[in-house]
Amino acid sequence: MLLVKGIALSHTTLMAIKRALLSVSDKSGLIEFAQGLHGFGVELLSTGGTAKSLREAGLPVIDVADYTGAPELFEGRVKTLHPKVHGGLLQKRDDAEHQAQAAEHAIPCIDLVVVNLYPFEQTIAREGVTLEEAIENIDIGGPSMLRSASKNYASVTVVADPKDYPRVLEQMNENAGDTTLALREELAVKVFLRTSQYDAAITNYLGKCKNGTRCSLTISLPLDQELRYGDNPHQKATLYGDFSSCFTQIQGKELSYTNILDIEAAADLILDFRRPSVGILKHTNPCGVGQDDEDLRVAWQKAFETDRQAPFGGVIVVNRPLTEALARVISEIFTDVIIAPDFEAGARTVLQKKKNLRIMKMNEAYLKVKTDPLIRSCPGGIMVMDRDHTALGLDHLEEKVVTKRPPTQDELRAMRFAWRIVKHVKSNAIVYATSDRTLGIGAGQMSRIDSSRIAVWKAKEAGLNLKGSVIASDAMFPFADGLQTAIDAGVTACIQPGGSVRDEEVIAAADAAGIAMVFTGHRHFRH
Repeated sequence: MLLVKGIALSHTTLMAIKRALLSVSDKSGLIEFAQGLHGFGVELLSTGGTAKSLREAGLPVIDVADYTGAPELFEGRVKTLHPKVHGGLLQKRDDAEHQAQAAEHAIPCIDLVVVNLYPFEQTIAREGVTLEEAIENIDIGGPSMLRSASKNYASVTVVADPKDYPRVLEQMNENAGDTTLALREELAVKVFLRTSQYDAAITNYLGKCKNGTRCSLTISLPLDQELRYGDNPHQKATLYGDFSSCFTQIQGKELSYTNILDIEAAADLILDFRRPSVGILKHTNPCGVGQDDEDLRVAWQKAFETDRQAPFGGVIVVNRPLTEALARVISEIFTDVIIAPDFEAGARTVLQKKKNLRIMKMNEAYLKVKTDPLIRSCPGGIMVMDRDHTALGLDHLEEKVVTKRPPTQDELRAMRFAWRIVKHVKSNAIVYATSDRTLGIGAGQMSRIDSSRIAVWKAKEAGLNLKGSVIASDAMFPFADGLQTAIDAGVTACIQPGGSVRDEEVIAAADAAGIAMVFTGHRHFRH
């Protein structure tokens, strides 16, 4: 319910569109929309290239310069900043004093504004863009018109997104050329969000460009969805941004805060592998990863055998379309979320029998944003960090050997596999593996030796033999004891960052046991 001078307006209050101002950078859908407006007898005002496009389409259009009597100035920087434009948008239709002033100064109403902004975000995303180019793509008149129209949404319809053109025409069709207050209010809120995002992009770019580091950070994100709950059912949680473009939920219960974290962790893990792979995660930690070039069911079995208990209520992720055959196998256990780039029709038929199971399709849009900075809240503010999105140090491993014995080719393949997994395990992280499967994983312990011992214990519990396997450690071994645990379990090679003051002691233990070891020179610690 909206109050204008004490009068309650219903959300079905209609407002006729008699005059529209169109000035857009993105001209997709423009002509069809303008033709629809013309069909309702709407007078069209426009500027520059937009007016040219409308004329070429055979539509009658009045240049804003002719409408205001003021020419475009300063290379078009000043063209809509005029009382006849903003007065036409801001005047209150039910206020006698406003209407008297409008009549005195010959300022008619403008009932619809169609504006999308100069492509500032796209401009600064280009490699090698100059500061001058960026500044020239800062829109001034556009945001001003959008804000004026949005402030007066009681009477003015404002559109900043071409996707909303059909909705406006649909309402005009249903209401003899009018729009409802509910739609105008919704579009106004959308506009204020858009202008805030635009200002944030400018602030962030200029702050970093001028000082070499960010002097401020502004974030403006739309509501994506209300989440089922946070870490626990008594904690409310909300998701903002564009998660839904990255992952499409095909079926299942509403997502929770922890589901989002698990989905992100699972997707990041599986994208580190090119071969057909299956990963199983619990509480963002991998508890099993397997690969097989022929059959995803074999890859699944390798991953599942690492830990048959942890997958209960966990997350399963694959980097190939989920087959019906694999769906039948994994449907035998209780799973919370399944993620894949696609799902065979037969697989969906099998999985849809479990109505609560969340099935998530990973879209290509995620590949574009997965390298965006990581943002975390902290007391009094937020922290921003580059994502650890690449397994570092795997190039030229043969040149990074620190032991007397170099690794075999099989051991090198196993090292690369294990290293890509250990970066996704909470520190202190230890992974025992062969070239296509995990055998034991130790995560999140206060000391590295405990993680190593837990991984050995988990492997024994699963009935897996660690003889001939490799060990990966996300950070350096501070003492030889963690490596010795692996040596005692039967590993033949180790991959770790190195960098400890006791590296020589650790290398000596490896040499004494005859195992091969490489130092990547990079750690992948994950809090």
